[in-house]
Amino acid sequence: MARSFLSRPADEVARALLGCRLCRRLDDGTVLSGMIVETEAYLGPEDQAAHSFGGRRTERTEPMFMRPGTSYVYFTYGMHYCMNVSAAAENVPHAVLLRAIEPLEGIERMLEFRSASRGKLVRLQDLCNGPAKLCQAMSIDRGLNRVDLCSSDVLWLERGKKVSDLEVGQTPRIGIANAGTWADRPLRWVVRESPWISRRFRAQS
Repeated sequence: MARSFLSRPADEVARALLGCRLCRRLDDGTVLSGMIVETEAYLGPEDQAAHSFGGRRTERTEPMFMRPGTSYVYFTYGMHYCMNVSAAAENVPHAVLLRAIEPLEGIERMLEFRSASRGKLVRLQDLCNGPAKLCQAMSIDRGLNRVDLCSSDVLWLERGKKVSDLEVGQTPRIGIANAGTWADRPLRWVVRESPWISRRFRAQS
């Protein structure tokens, strides 16, 4: 994927990534891939839900300050990994959280990874419908933090299906109730009718 595609504010990139592919090559050469169907935008120092709120710049958050297209993989709740894509520009800490994908390639391996992490078989429908599930299914952990998604052959993004505005829904982000006035901003994008999103889309009245 061209870096220019990601060199925009995170809210623009979050919408644009719907329909694109996230791809992962395992050590044995197996390729896993899925179409991105759900994203969230995090808009830097002003965004009370962003890890970079207030200009916070640490070893953990550094990938958000790197050039657009850098992976930001972090550990949360002491058990899960989540993956973001840096956006905007170098030293502008915007990021897009990948919340869900529709699995396309390597589905058997994804099921193995998810079932192993759960200790039981996982339904296909639950394979990648959440940010932590996505990372488990694609074997993404901190070892894939700070990867250049525009040039890597291990973890990368590809342009994919064009998703029309009629197919897209917006809602507030999930799990950020303590983010003040930012909690209600519609910074989550979904493919409305996709059965693979983490939480069913409900149009706001």
